[in-house]
Amino acid sequence: MNTLKTIVNDHIAFRHQIGKLALTDLKKEYKGALLGPFWLFLKPAIRIFVYYFAFAIGLRQGSPIEGYPKFLWLLAGLIPWFFMQSMLPGGSNSLRRYTYLITKIKYPICTIPTFVNLSEFLIHCMLVAVTIIIFMLFGYMPDIYYLQLPLYMLMMFMFFNSWALFAGMLGAISRDFHNFIKSITIAFFWLSGILYAADKIEIQWLRRLMLWNPVTIIVNGFRNCLIYKTWFWHTPRQMRNFIILYCLLTGMALWAYRKLYKDIPDVL
Repeated sequence: MNTLKTIVNDHIAFRHQIGKLALTDLKKEYKGALLGPFWLFLKPAIRIFVYYFAFAIGLRQGSPIEGYPKFLWLLAGLIPWFFMQSMLPGGSNSLRRYTYLITKIKYPICTIPTFVNLSEFLIHCMLVAVTIIIFMLFGYMPDIYYLQLPLYMLMMFMFFNSWALFAGMLGAISRDFHNFIKSITIAFFWLSGILYAADKIEIQWLRRLMLWNPVTIIVNGFRNCLIYKTWFWHTPRQMRNFIILYCLLTGMALWAYRKLYKDIPDVL
């Protein structure tokens, strides 16, 4: 509890710096690029177009789901994945990216993963807005179920904030951990029900196991809002699983911070 109290106090005391550093992190990535911030949309737009071309034009496979084209069903899962794909390795490398804040400036280590996560989350918010516009262009107007989107977005932000603290501490101690996370990120894409419905898998034990995957839970949540029109209280098992996973991960993050934060400056 003392560790949690310290982390919360540091976040409150440096809340303005966290916001400024999140914006700086966004600008830093595209500094010197001719198109600048436009790349925030261009990179995911290219990937979305590739999937659209493959499924809607090239393969012409996949019947409509709940009356929605397969492409929109796929898009509903890709948008949260773009954020999670960035944060899986990005969280484990967050402290090494900002070594100077740790070794040259007296700055609380625990807030670095937070502004890195916030930077990616700002991009995610813009992509969610673009996704809603795409749905509207296809003729599907927002409805009351869209009110759940902020809930799932908040769940995703909180989970990966804890992940970034936990993985960032381990990644600062060992580059091997960061390299390992980078190598398995693509596995999460194929094993998390982004290209298929995880809750439709016929093998019962495998279906239950996949519903313990936080990536699957978030992707299902977005599709429940945009496609299936299902309220979050109608999927209590997935919400229960997420809460358990979040509490475990947060506990691990607090443990890692308490054990390692004094050693990080020397290691870096």
